[in-house]
Amino acid sequence: MTKALEGVRVLDMTHVQSGPSATQILAWLGAEVIKLEAPHGDITRTQLNDVDNGDSLYFTMLNCNKQSITLNMKSDRGKEVFAELVRNSDVLAENFGPGAVDRMGFTWDKLRELNPRLIYASIKGFGEGPYTHYKAYEVVAQAMGGSMSTTGFEDGPPTATGAQIGDSGTGIHTVAGILAALFQRERSGHGQRVSVAMQHAVLNLCRVKLRDQQRLTRGPLREYPNDEFGEEVPRSGNASGGGQPGWAVRCKPGGPNDYIYVIVQPAGWAPIANLIGRPELADDPEWNTPQARLPKLDKMFHMIEEWTINHDKWDVLAQLNAHNIPCGPILSTQELIEDSSLADNDMIVSVDHPERGEFKTVGCPIKLSDSPVQVERSPLLGEHNEDVYLHRLGLEESELAELKANGVI
Repeated sequence: MTKALEGVRVLDMTHVQSGPSATQILAWLGAEVIKLEAPHGDITRTQLNDVDNGDSLYFTMLNCNKQSITLNMKSDRGKEVFAELVRNSDVLAENFGPGAVDRMGFTWDKLRELNPRLIYASIKGFGEGPYTHYKAYEVVAQAMGGSMSTTGFEDGPPTATGAQIGDSGTGIHTVAGILAALFQRERSGHGQRVSVAMQHAVLNLCRVKLRDQQRLTRGPLREYPNDEFGEEVPRSGNASGGGQPGWAVRCKPGGPNDYIYVIVQPAGWAPIANLIGRPELADDPEWNTPQARLPKLDKMFHMIEEWTINHDKWDVLAQLNAHNIPCGPILSTQELIEDSSLADNDMIVSVDHPERGEFKTVGCPIKLSDSPVQVERSPLLGEHNEDVYLHRLGLEESELAELKANGVI
């Protein structure tokens, strides 16, 4: 079966998480992704490793379905080989520090000269301006993109989210840009630059907080549980942040993840009142409208919690869903990795690896009816040197041996 991106060749110069997460999705969608690594390999091959003599989960879970070649870009011959790889690629993706590829001798003008159809995708920490040359990491992007200031409880410090919105969030934005550039190339015939900044991606994911910042000029945010408002959007705990109030309430037996998140829509109030043993509140004008409930959301969720604490979260899930009430149990990482429905949807998949054995990873969240994804293991360091250099670039075996002897690959 033909894959959606079959025939698209991606030269992957990315490392760590933001870039590899983007190129992995391209590989899942059928692109031929060649990961170009320095002879010592991507740093995450050995970071946070849990096995001896094998690639870390940090690496394997971000580099599935790719090929790996090695190349010393500091050598003159390495630069010549790289130029040939660029000529044979549709996309070049990188997430080095600002200006790093330019300093290697490959400016955008040079790359465009080598291959006018090339799409050159770069992930950086920040856009043009005072932060351009600052280093960025996941939580730095969260800090400077609006996430941390609006995450946590109002009496606590700014808090990072466990979702990697700075790294993998930027990666998916980059995928969108690359696909758009590939589509435009079909009409224009030439490539272009795609640039995504981690700060910008996080800000895009925090747009509702910018919405609320502007609403603040007209008065308090009534759907927030906070008692006081200043000039900036406060941290609001587990409030939904939308038009319908929600909160995480405790369930039996009271462990760290024995909670369920409940949304109270107007139509859901009567069945909730009955479930929690307070049927009289369904018709009580002090409770039976959203406007009446809004000033006392904390008391409302406390009453709901007095019911949920006597049931486990799966029982609460079943009872609430029987009345079409939006809710979801807080799932721990262990529950997620063992969830049969996620496995059935190929979102938790098992992969065999020649060095570390079987491991589980997250599958492709983008489902195409005519292009199903088969998750394959990540490559060993330099595993595809011969395939790419001999069969793609047409080097002779003697030259390949010379490149190895001289430390070019």
